[in-house]
Amino acid sequence: MTADTTEPEEYTADPADRRREQRGWYFYDFACSVYSTSVVTVFLGPYLTSVAKAAADADGFVHPLGIPVRAGSLFAYAVSVSILVAVLVMPLVGAAADRTGRKKPLLAASAYTGAAATAGMFFLSGDRYLLGAFLLIVANASLAVSMVLYNAYLPQIAEPDERDAVSSRGWAFGYTSGALVLVLNLVLYSGHESFGLTEGAAVRICLASAGLWWGAFTLVPLRELRDRRVQPQGEGAVGGGWRQLMATLRDMRRHPLTLSFLLAYLIYNDGVQTVISQASIYGSEELGLEQTTLITAVLLVQVLAVVGALGMGRMARSYGAKRVILGSLAVWTLILGAGYFLPAGAPVAFFCLAAAIGLVLGGSQALSRSLFSHLVPRGKEAEYFSAYEMSDRGLSWLGPLVFGLAYQLTGSYRDAIISLVIFFAAGFVLLARVPVRRAVAAAGNPVPERI
Repeated sequence: MTADTTEPEEYTADPADRRREQRGWYFYDFACSVYSTSVVTVFLGPYLTSVAKAAADADGFVHPLGIPVRAGSLFAYAVSVSILVAVLVMPLVGAAADRTGRKKPLLAASAYTGAAATAGMFFLSGDRYLLGAFLLIVANASLAVSMVLYNAYLPQIAEPDERDAVSSRGWAFGYTSGALVLVLNLVLYSGHESFGLTEGAAVRICLASAGLWWGAFTLVPLRELRDRRVQPQGEGAVGGGWRQLMATLRDMRRHPLTLSFLLAYLIYNDGVQTVISQASIYGSEELGLEQTTLITAVLLVQVLAVVGALGMGRMARSYGAKRVILGSLAVWTLILGAGYFLPAGAPVAFFCLAAAIGLVLGGSQALSRSLFSHLVPRGKEAEYFSAYEMSDRGLSWLGPLVFGLAYQLTGSYRDAIISLVIFFAAGFVLLARVPVRRAVAAAGNPVPERI
C-alpha cells in the first residue's frame, strides 16, 4: 500500500528498525567527511595553488577562459563555482526524491560521482590547474547534492526528541573518520621519502585515497537505509524540478519563521564553510606554516570536533539548540579576531586556534541541522532540505568569493580572513530574532521540551 504524498511522512516507528537505519545513516558522514577534511580543508587548497602558480605568468596570474585570476585566488573561486553548479542541480534532485520517494539511488549517483572526481585528483600534477579546478567543482557539487538526500532522511529515522542527539552523532562519526584518515595522511606525507615518493606524489595519493574511502563506506548507508514509497506523480520529477523549487519557495511563504531561520543559517554558515575551506591556505600562505603543521592542526580540529559535537548536543538538552548555536557564533567571531592577529611562524598559537575551532565546529553544524528538521512540514523533507542544503553549501559561494576578492584586492590573507566576521555577526542577530518554538508549531510539528 502506497502512502499519499499529501499526508505527512512519518519517521520509522519500530525502535529496532529506527536504530538500524540511524547506524547506517551515520556512516554516510563517516564516508564523505574525509573529502571535506583531507581534500578541501588540508591538501587541495595549498596544492592547487602551487599548481596554479606553476602555470602563472610573470605577474602571478593564470587565465582560465581568458579571465585573469591571481593564482592565490583560484581555489576560492573554484569553490564558489562549484556551489553555483550545485544550486542548479539540487532543486532537480530534491524534486525527484520527493516525487518518486527514491532517495537511495540518487544518493548513490551523487556520492559515486563525487568519489570518482576525488579519486581522479591523483592525476593533478605539473601545471594542470584547469583539471584541478574542474575536479574540485564536480566533487564539491556532488557532495552538496548528496547531502540534500542524506539530510532528508533525518526526520524519517529519528523521533523529534532524538534529533539533536542523532544529528550530533552523525557529525561525530564524520569527524572520527576525518581524524583517522588524517593520521594516515600525516604518516604518508611526513615520511614520503622513506616510501620512495616525492612530496607531490604523496599529496596526490592522499587526495585520491579520500575518494576511495568515500566510495567504499557509502555502501553501508545504501545497504541500511530504506526508501519510503509515495504515490506516483503525473509530472516527471526532473522536468518539474525547477517548478517544484518555485512551489517550495511559495510554500515557505506560508512558513515565514522557517524561512527566517534559513536566512540566518545561510549567512552564518557561509562564514563557517569559508573558514573550513580557506584555513589551510591562510596557514600556509600568510602564516608560513609547514604542511605537517597544518595536517596536525586539522587533526586536532577533528578530534575536538567529536567532543564538541557530542558536548554541544548534551548542552542543547539543558539550554535548547538555539541558545547553544548563538553561543557558538559568538565564539566563531572571537576566533576570527584571534586569527587576524596570529603571528606568522607560530605553530603553537595556530594549534590553540584550531582547538577552539574544533570545539564549536561540529556542534554548531549538527544543532543547526537538527533544529531545521523541526521546522520542516512532514512529507516535504527532501524539497525543504534541498533549500537547506543551498544554505549549507549551495549558497555558500559568497564567503569564498569575498575571501578571494579581499585577497585579490589587498594581497593580504589577514584582510581576507577578518572580512568573514560580518557573516557571524549578521547571522547571530537574525537567528536571535527567530521564535523557534512558535516556528515548530507553525510547521505542524510537535514542540520538544527544549529547543
